[in-house]
Amino acid sequence: MSNSEFQDLVDQHYQALYRFAYSLAKSPDRAADLVQQTYCIWAQKGHQLKDKSKAKTWLFTTLYREHLGHARRQTRFPETDLDDVDYQLSTDDGERETARKMDGQRAVELLSQLDETFRAPLTLFYLQQHSYKEIAEILDVPMGTVMSRISRGKEQLRSKMRDEANDVPTKIISIQQQTNKKSHG
Repeated sequence: MSNSEFQDLVDQHYQALYRFAYSLAKSPDRAADLVQQTYCIWAQKGHQLKDKSKAKTWLFTTLYREHLGHARRQTRFPETDLDDVDYQLSTDDGERETARKMDGQRAVELLSQLDETFRAPLTLFYLQQHSYKEIAEILDVPMGTVMSRISRGKEQLRSKMRDEANDVPTKIISIQQQTNKKSHG
C-alpha cells in the first residue's frame, strides 16, 4: 500500500474510529492511542486483507480488540491518569449543567454509563451507522446477539432516562418561601 493510499484510508475512517474509541475508552487520550495503534497494526498487517472493501470492518474490529486487550491489562495493572483528575476538578459546574440540558448530549453521557456489552453495539449502530452484520463481524458475535444487545441496551438507556426524569423536583418553591425558611431556620 502506498503512502497516499494509507493517508486516504486514515482520512476516510479516522473520525468514526476516534468516536468509537472514545465511546469505549471514555478518555480522549486513550481514544487517540487506540486509533493510532489500530493504524499501526494496519500498516503492519493490512496487506494480508484479501478483500479491501472490508477495510472499515477490519479497522473497527482491530480497534475493539485492542481496547479489550488494554481493558484486560488494566484489570491486572490499574493506573490513574493525573491529567484526567485535573480536568475533572477544573471543569466549570455551569458548563456541566448546560451540557446536561441538551438531550442528545445527555443521552450520550448516559450511554457511556452502560456496561460495555451494550454500549459497544449501540455506539456502532446509532453513532457509527454500522449494520447488524458489520457489528457482528466487528464484535465477533452472532447477529442475533447483536440485535439482542442493542434491544437490551436501548431498554437500559430508556430506564436511566426515566430514572433521571423522576429525580427532577416537582414542587416549586418561591424565592420568598426559601428566604423565609433561611431567616427562621
